Amino acid sequence: IRHFCPRISAVGTHLPILQWEDKRGLAFTKNNLSYSSNALVIPISGDYYVYAQVTFRGPVGSGSKPGLLTQIITKVTDSYPEPTQLLTGTKTLSENSSGWFQPIYLGAVVSLEAGDKLMVNVSDIKLVDYTKEHKTFFGAFLL
Repeated sequence: IRHFCPRISAVGTHLPILQWEDKRGLAFTKNNLSYSSNALVIPISGDYYVYAQVTFRGPVGSGSKPGLLTQIITKVTDSYPEPTQLLTGTKTLSENSSGWFQPIYLGAVVSLEAGDKLMVNVSDIKLVDYTKEHKTFFGAFLL
């Protein structure tokens, strides 16, 4: 699933969840993977390669950067009440400049159960660059 759509929601007190376009542009779902309620739904148990890249950007002339950018791939399962952080990426930004870009890529093999739901959380949704499909994307495939 690829191509971020700039909307926001949240799970409890956790970071905002990115919503995704799952049909247009470069987006696609295959092999019974589906997308529902901001999450990629796992169809069968197994080992999956899960990946996401979020590119953060600051406006030209802003004069400063935020101190910390965070991206998390989160798993939600019916058998556990709280979301579980599968992968986390954090970058500290210290220097001042204008018109900055900072991608964070996460990818790993994880064991998932049928019905598990994956989502991507970010520290500041207003800084996510969704202008190009190759800058911000998300997906998983069964190994």
